[in-house]
Amino acid sequence: MSESDLYFVQLPVGEMANFAYLIGSRSSGECLVVDPAWAVDTLCDRAEQDGLRVTGALITHYHQDHVGGSIFGMEIEGLGRLLERNPCRIHVNEREADGLKQITGVAESDLVRHGSGDVIELGPNRIKLLHTPGHTPGSQCFLVQEGGVADRLVSGDTLFLGSCGRVDLPGSDPEDMFASLRHLASLPDETLLYPGHFYSAEPSGDMGEQKRRNPYLRVEKLDDFLMFMGR
Repeated sequence: MSESDLYFVQLPVGEMANFAYLIGSRSSGECLVVDPAWAVDTLCDRAEQDGLRVTGALITHYHQDHVGGSIFGMEIEGLGRLLERNPCRIHVNEREADGLKQITGVAESDLVRHGSGDVIELGPNRIKLLHTPGHTPGSQCFLVQEGGVADRLVSGDTLFLGSCGRVDLPGSDPEDMFASLRHLASLPDETLLYPGHFYSAEPSGDMGEQKRRNPYLRVEKLDDFLMFMGR
């Protein structure tokens, strides 16, 4: 069997059980890094060791543990270090862009603002950007599509294995989260789920199992969801 063109690496980073990802094309040699924080040089070094060059960053949302910044007395490296090491464009949802600039200090010229449904192509592979507000106004998930293979969903802090992202933070909205989770629940069972944090026994799973066992995906009515979330 020939090697897949899709390059996909999940890497644990930092002190808050984060996952970062490298997604690329072996044939084009291009690679995007998802939520570069905590260990930017390690992420870039890994891509280079595997023969790929980092050509951009994909941002699930603007919280400091995913993009860098000051939080809980910590200074977390992130996009600033990435741009120093490897100047590239930062792909962010249009509703998250201003907050990202405020948190990280990146410039407008560094950003590519996206709407839901936009597609980024890496060789024969496609990354579809899904706007999934709730945890933050511009949270987004990445549906990685490789021909003939089950899609992979990189879900940030919208959907975890067995749970979902918090909705009690500034900018959070439980009604938006409910709508986003119902949208994700429409994905095929075979879709592989890769979350933004290692909050479960396994680092990844499939949507079919989550639809059966994740209580936040099983709720089908908004009122029940709000009650479930303590609202």
